[in-house]
Amino acid sequence: MLDTRYYGEFGGAYLPEILVSTFEELGTAFREAKDDPGFWEEYKNLMSTYSCRPTPLTFAENLTEYFGGPRMYIKREDLNHTGAHKANNVMGQGLLVKRMGKSRVIAETGAGQHGVATATMAAKFGLSCTIYMGELDVARQRPNVFWMERLGARVVPVQDGSRILKDAINAALRDWAGNMDDTHYVLGTACGAHPFPEMVSYFQSIIGQEARRQIMDREGRTPARIYACVGGGSNALGIFSSFYNDPTELVGVEAGGQGLETGRHASRLASNDGTPGIAQGYKTYFLQNDEGQMQDTHSVAAGLDYVGVSPILAALWEEGKIRFEAATDGEVLAAFTLTMEKEGLIPALESSHAFARAFKEAPDLGVDDIILINQSGRGDKDIFTVADAFSDQQWSKFILKKAEEYGAELVS
Repeated sequence: MLDTRYYGEFGGAYLPEILVSTFEELGTAFREAKDDPGFWEEYKNLMSTYSCRPTPLTFAENLTEYFGGPRMYIKREDLNHTGAHKANNVMGQGLLVKRMGKSRVIAETGAGQHGVATATMAAKFGLSCTIYMGELDVARQRPNVFWMERLGARVVPVQDGSRILKDAINAALRDWAGNMDDTHYVLGTACGAHPFPEMVSYFQSIIGQEARRQIMDREGRTPARIYACVGGGSNALGIFSSFYNDPTELVGVEAGGQGLETGRHASRLASNDGTPGIAQGYKTYFLQNDEGQMQDTHSVAAGLDYVGVSPILAALWEEGKIRFEAATDGEVLAAFTLTMEKEGLIPALESSHAFARAFKEAPDLGVDDIILINQSGRGDKDIFTVADAFSDQQWSKFILKKAEEYGAELVS
């Protein structure tokens, strides 16, 4: 029987008949794995021997001194294998794929980190792999496309719609509907029809479990605030998961783009532009017009331009358990620069949203307070976007020279 779990009024499983049996199979496999005491141990062992877990908790001494206020800590998911938190979910789903006996995986990706993680998992477990990526994201995240293909994955640029993440998800769902017998869809965030929101947040909860132990060992108390960027919401749910019952304010930071007043953003909750709707198999807040058509979004960070948000986060927001804010592209680039200059860390542009809001609010807190920022990924992948944003002339000259060299090779 199909499980249609809700979180408040959000979630569910709104599926075409052709996908019902596949979701039933996945739901059964996930429940059996959760009920198996050895499964979580198998998962933790895999992550500790293959993916550098537990990731460190770094005290940001220089940023703490710079702001002269709260003690700042950074959870280093950028040191996870493949450079982001995405590996947590992907490797967990890989273990489920083995249990179900599937031979092929497909995935969507925006910033490319989930795509690289899925291609890595497929290589390790010996699976065929296809990645769907919006054509616009393929252009701005070419380094990740390069690595996906080198890992053996087939990358399909999606030319439909606005050519970003939501369109990649639609393409992956169409593939899955036609290849259910041997294929598993490795959805990358805590969205979609049940069991994906629960399953993805379950695997990402390893972040929060580690972070809570680490901060208690270091400080003997929980933080005043925790900041995490929010696209679909998997890294936020991961780090928030172990702090729901503590006197800690949980702050999700969405993409404010060019400003909430411009409409050129991807903020579903902080902007109040999102409205409840049903799409891609589940109910949540979407950026949509009065007819329910999904609107275009914008963010300097490719991984945060999704049109919806996790139904779990939507419910927690309505319950007042999570506060949502937005950071503009300009604020994000400034925080990105400051973090590099003060700590020698290169956060992903997605993660830099969390840094931006933390920096904005740091003056409101005292020297006895603690804040924790989730650095969900590293910024190597963003080199093209960052170079363009800062009009780096040396980078432009380098790219032009390489283009000339490639052009000469093609002619010869």
